[in-house]
Order: sequence, then structure tokens, then C-alpha cells
Amino acid sequence: MSTEGIRIMVVDDALDTREVIERNLSSAGHRVYSASSVHEAIELLKATEFDLVITDLKMPRVSGLDLIRYVRENHRDMEIMMITGYPSIEGAVNAVKTGAEEYLAKPFTDEELFSAVGRLVERHHVKMMLRKGKEGSLPAFQGLIGESESMRKVFSVILKAAATSATVLVHGESGTGKELVARAIHYQSPRASSPFVPVNCGAIPETLMESELFGHVKGAFTGATESRAGFFQTADGGTIFLDEIGNTSPAMQARLLRVLQDGEVCMVGSSRPRKVDVRIVAATNKELGTLVQKSLFREDLFFRLNVVSIKMPPLRERGDDIIILSRHFARRFAREIGRKGEPLLSHGLLRVLRGYSWPGNVRELENIMQQLLVLSESDELVVPDLPAHMRYTVPQGEMVEKTLAELEHEHIAKTLAHAGGNKTRAAEILGIDRKTLREKLKKYGLEKDVQAH
Repeated sequence: MSTEGIRIMVVDDALDTREVIERNLSSAGHRVYSASSVHEAIELLKATEFDLVITDLKMPRVSGLDLIRYVRENHRDMEIMMITGYPSIEGAVNAVKTGAEEYLAKPFTDEELFSAVGRLVERHHVKMMLRKGKEGSLPAFQGLIGESESMRKVFSVILKAAATSATVLVHGESGTGKELVARAIHYQSPRASSPFVPVNCGAIPETLMESELFGHVKGAFTGATESRAGFFQTADGGTIFLDEIGNTSPAMQARLLRVLQDGEVCMVGSSRPRKVDVRIVAATNKELGTLVQKSLFREDLFFRLNVVSIKMPPLRERGDDIIILSRHFARRFAREIGRKGEPLLSHGLLRVLRGYSWPGNVRELENIMQQLLVLSESDELVVPDLPAHMRYTVPQGEMVEKTLAELEHEHIAKTLAHAGGNKTRAAEILGIDRKTLREKLKKYGLEKDVQAH
């Protein structure tokens, strides 16, 4: 991101610290001003507009916390970083509660300074774009792309969530990009340099879930020939992403609740709990509130997870984002397969893509664009290049005489063929889980179609 126009004020009573920070940030293209006290800083704030304030915590007479409080109550869009030579958990918590987005302990490296400032500069830039509503100016967050109002709201909540360590629940249909949201939150946060650990709770057998999440000690069970850390220990200091959280058993929900409450995990076979500092982002394509009402999901865990809620909109509701994403994927896949020049998407093709319902959401669009770029031999992608189920067909008169079961049979068979026999992909497009799909395949005698692939 360009740093042009970014004004930074450094406030520290130590001259050498101010000079080092000013020299480093000026070399990166920022306009840097300095103040030796809070009172001097406030006078500068009255005379000049700043985008970022970097302030020491302990200073004579008036502390950095007082400056943060002043900035928060008098300057709406200014980003704040706290630095201190007296690091403590209490100091960090107070700084964040008062309004600082970043917290650095002295001595810090140049890389740590640039990384923290970079995150704040990007956060400020996006805030400005969201406020101005400028078309085509929003950056991509870890692959999240869009200019629709619904995605602007998502970007806004991501920024707010990233500035805290609050637990986040991301919900939405399959294929909408929930993991990308989790990654964006992590890499926009002060935890960005620590691990991001994604876990698909729906893909881990119940018998292995506890060991995978919390680890096990040697001899804990048959086959445990050595101690092994779980996903929570791996993510210590960073973020763990628990996808398909609605698929966890009541017993596992109770264990996760304890981690959220106490910040501790207990390895299988051990009686000694271990502290972990992990930010949890969970995701689901189910309505957890409904599962709570049916006693299929713990209410107390739901409230613990749902501190910050992010609703990912389905692609069909994102308007022209469909065209923006289509062009993005076309360019990406053209590069990957070595095509020269900008891929051309005909007006007719874009009209069909814009009007399609996208049951598989962004994941389905990505898959379609990859197919088009790989299979088409023309420089321009046109409607006939699309899969048959997306092209116009003449209505069949006899359709009105078919039973619901017959229609469902045909639709599942067509979707399965479109997915290349991949049950997971077909289930996502149909909006059902794999278990339901298996039952329907058996009901309609379609298992052989899967096995053939």
C-alpha cells in the first residue's frame, strides 16, 4: 500500500527513541512529527491533522493513556500505537481498552515497528475508503474481494474485530469465504506474526477430536508412542479457526467452553492443564441459535463464541461483485495456465453470471472460471463455454407431470455430474450435508455414479 499522505506523530520523552522511530518511518515514506510530552502532542494535534499517533506509556506528569483517551474523544479516525519499556499484560489491556490498536514493548526491532505501523496504515486506509464510499478502491483482505454494501459492512467489522482479541463467530452458506474472513482478522491483528491454525471440525472423527485439538501425552492410548501437541498449543499466541463448529459433539462443546472460560487446555492422558493464549474464530453454515433451541448446541458456548458476529452474504445477494470476482478469477487462472493478455469476458457471459443463483457461492464461481479458462480455446469467453446447467434451455412440457421425487432425482444427478462425482462438492452446491446426500444417493440408486468417478 502506498504510504503517501500518512502523517505520524511520535510522542516520547526519550529523545533517542523519538529519533530512531522518526528516522525509520521517514525512510519508509511517512511524514513524521515528534513531541516530548503529552501537552506538546496536544498542541500539535490542534494545529495539524494526523493519521497515526505513536505514544510512550510512562511519561512525566501526564501519561500516554491520557493522550490516548484525549485522541479517542477528539479525533474520530486517528490510529493509535502504544509503546513502553515497562511491558505487562495489565498495561497492554489498559492500552487496548483505552483505545490503542497496537502495543509494542521496548526494545522492538525495526521489522516489528514496520509491521505494526503497516497494519495501522492499512486499517486507516480502509476506514477512509469505507467512509467515502469510493468505488473500486477497497483492498482485498486475504482474498476477500468486493465493493457491494454487504461486503463493505464485512470489511468494517473485520477491522473492528482485528483490533481486539474478542472471539468471533462467522456464519454463512458454504463457499462464501468464512475462512478468508478468519485469516483477514488474524493478519490485520497484532497476532499476525504468530500462527494461524485452521481446523475443520466436521472432518475430524469424534474419537480423535480431543487429541487433535488438545494434544496427548505418551502412552495416553494405544498407538500414542510419543507426546504430541494439539492444534490449540500450535496456535499459542495466534489464532485458531474452528470451522463447522456446529458439528461438534456435546462433550467436545463442554471442553471448548472450558478453554474459552479458563484459557487452559488439558492434553489427553494428563491431569495438568496448560495455559494457552489463543484467539478463537469459529464458523458455521448452520443456524446455531436454532440448534440451541433444539438442545443440539450448548447455549453458554454459543454466547461465548458469538461475541463478535460476522454474517457472510451469499454471492447471489452481492450484485456486481459477481462481475468483479469473475474478472479477478479469470485473470488469476489465465496467469496460472500461461495465457497471454487480459481474458475477455463477453457481455452475454457476464449477464448470465450476474443472473445465476450461485448455490455454491464464491467457491462455485471460482471453479466455473477455472473450467472456462482451461477448456476454452478462444480469446473471448462466451455463453456457450458455460456448463450446460447454466445455459438457457427450452422448458419441457412434460415437466409439470413429474413428481417431486422425480425432479429431485434429476436435479441431484445433474449436480453430481457437474461436480465430477465429488460428493462433498455436490453437497455444497445442493446446500445439504454429506450424510443427507448419501441417503438421497442410496434412495435414488445413484451410488454407482459416484463410484464411477
